Amino acid sequence: MKKTVYSIAIDGPAGAGKSTIAKELSKRLHILYLDTGAMYRALGLKAYEHKTDISDETAVGRLLSETCVGVKYKDGSQRTYLDGRDVSDSIREPHISKAASDISAVPAVRYKMVELQREIAAAHSMVLDGRDIGTFVLPGAKYKIFLTADPQVRAERRYLELTAKGQSVSRGEVLSEMLARDENDSKRAVAPLKKAADAATVDTSDLNPQEVVERILKIIENN
Repeated sequence: MKKTVYSIAIDGPAGAGKSTIAKELSKRLHILYLDTGAMYRALGLKAYEHKTDISDETAVGRLLSETCVGVKYKDGSQRTYLDGRDVSDSIREPHISKAASDISAVPAVRYKMVELQREIAAAHSMVLDGRDIGTFVLPGAKYKIFLTADPQVRAERRYLELTAKGQSVSRGEVLSEMLARDENDSKRAVAPLKKAADAATVDTSDLNPQEVVERILKIIENN
């Protein structure tokens, strides 16, 4: 008997808690988690390392043809690979966030990554998080959640996350970069950041991760 495969799409701006919540939700439901943002970050890292001009469509097309982005699961956690090397940690550097946002706005990149994400999601029940999962990647996802939070709260979370990893950044820098990314992601031509019409909104500003997960589980239970 064929097992039922379903997807949970979690969208929202940077710092809303998408990855944290998606990972915990996947554990609670005993399904996989796909960090789609990591895939764009891997491409952003490649573009950064090769000094690729993102505005040059030919150069980006060549980069895509010469790049292999993949994911593997180790002990239930996703590891992201770029041309065969594990870049799961290096793609989290602050400067790669901007590179990922820039390159994800290129239509050819978007279509290529979405094709790969759909293939992965078709084979497994999983939680996917990003900015266009419920609107573009998997518009037919069974469950759709849009996470949001006050920009100051989101910036503080990201600041604490980065400094905990030993990175030297200021709160002002983090907030500025986050607002710039919000603007970039919301105004890109293909699959911009926005809430799907049938998504449930959860404001995480005053909630801890466990409270957010419980709220989402209730939404799933009632649908």
